[in-house]
Amino acid sequence: MRLLALAPRGVPVICLLAALAVAACASVSRRPAPPTRLSAAAPLGFPATVRSLATDRRFFLTHLEELRRRVGAARGGGPFNILALSGGGAGGAFGAGALVGLGRRAERPQFTVVTGVSTGALLAPFAFLGPAWDQELTEAFASARTEHLLRSRGIGVLFRSGVYQSKPLLELVDHYVTDAMIREVAAQYEKGRVLLVATTDLDKEETTIWDMGAIASHGGEPARTLFRDVLAASASIPGLFPPVLIRVSDSQGSYDEMHVDGGTSAPFFFTWEVAQIMALDAEELKNANLYVIINGQLGTTPQTTRDKTIPVLRRSFSTQLMHALRATLEAAVEYARIYGMNLRFARIPVEYPYRGPLNFKPEAMQALFNYAAGCAVSGKLWSTAEQALARTEQTMAPGACPGEPLGAE
Repeated sequence: MRLLALAPRGVPVICLLAALAVAACASVSRRPAPPTRLSAAAPLGFPATVRSLATDRRFFLTHLEELRRRVGAARGGGPFNILALSGGGAGGAFGAGALVGLGRRAERPQFTVVTGVSTGALLAPFAFLGPAWDQELTEAFASARTEHLLRSRGIGVLFRSGVYQSKPLLELVDHYVTDAMIREVAAQYEKGRVLLVATTDLDKEETTIWDMGAIASHGGEPARTLFRDVLAASASIPGLFPPVLIRVSDSQGSYDEMHVDGGTSAPFFFTWEVAQIMALDAEELKNANLYVIINGQLGTTPQTTRDKTIPVLRRSFSTQLMHALRATLEAAVEYARIYGMNLRFARIPVEYPYRGPLNFKPEAMQALFNYAAGCAVSGKLWSTAEQALARTEQTMAPGACPGEPLGAE
């Protein structure tokens, strides 16, 4: 009788142990990474030139003339417009609304070069393809599709990396990376336009730059799959979402590279690596238009952080992102000044009631999308560095747009 009485209490323990055993068995071992930092290994079926390390000066110099030629052909006699889209998680609704609003105002440039990191990587193909894709862009960032992105792994977190499951994010990206998108990106690539996305290679601890147009031009399901996996990797915040393994090979064998959120190493970018090319003659950058959409805030109002794992992770990620954005924006301002570029940027103002990069609730994302779209339609989206500095000691009115004229607060 005593044993029978104890049995019900033991059942949950037995079930838990069984579940842990199953989870352990389900762990998938990975192949080792390529053995050298500048390995010639490439994604299966693709040339090594579809991606490079951001710090690989040799690669950049080798392909600089080709890049100049392509950009010149894409521009024709028009302006050189560059768009850099930052990371920011749920803040991507701001960038989506900004792009859609610019389209409604008929003031959305055709960007010769588009770059994206993290949530900015998810935005980048839509920004690259233009207003014809605004319906899909709106649905992706201002609908209920993001509601279940943060799906807990439960006890699986003990055996696999990431607090949240990767499946919802991968399914979201897979839904929008269609054959039609791949064909259209490839067509724009053939015209010379450039679409670049950054991931972070954890094995090398370096930023990897992916030429998404070159990937798309390969065609077929392999191109769509790699395109999707790179976007998903760029948006996979380490510790929160599992990394994405990308199989590569060379003459010596095949390997697995572990890629995560590009924002881990670069919150946004508009060259391979600014510090690597500052000494180059870049006369063609003079009078170029550099647009930067920051899908986050450059400052916050104090909040009480709960002493629990998820709130601390969320607040830590938000803090790291904010300070990285500030530093990178300062570098971009200086770079634009040196080369005579026209810099415009947009960001979520401190006064906006933003609840952080992991608030994927549809109502919050819809509100942020509508706010950014409204600012763009009213012509109050963009700020210059001078305007931003002039506002340093001022407080904007609640609901004011980032590009609100001075004195309008």
